[in-house]
Amino acid sequence: MTGIKWNLRLAAAQRDIWKASHLQRMLAERGLEISSGKMSNLWSGQPASIKLSDLAVICAVLNCTPSDLLVVEPDKLPQPIPHAPAKAVGQDSDVTPRPRSGRTLPPR
Repeated sequence: MTGIKWNLRLAAAQRDIWKASHLQRMLAERGLEISSGKMSNLWSGQPASIKLSDLAVICAVLNCTPSDLLVVEPDKLPQPIPHAPAKAVGQDSDVTPRPRSGRTLPPR
């Protein structure tokens, strides 16, 4: 659950690009050589990561912005973990100092 949806296929379809191989050729014309396996993952999957330079080329080819490709899904984002309220300075704390045993006192 990442909270971000990868929309490459939809963004490509809105520009009449229906096949991954077609987009792969267009990216290669802009200098971005992508293997068939990586292209398949970008086209059909949810990539775990993407280089910003690759994202920039994809956006240039599709004439879109990163927000067209990466859509935040707020309902799938992790919720904040509730924390105990902070104690004010001087209040009793849960930390109890422990005496150090086995040490001698410093010389006087």
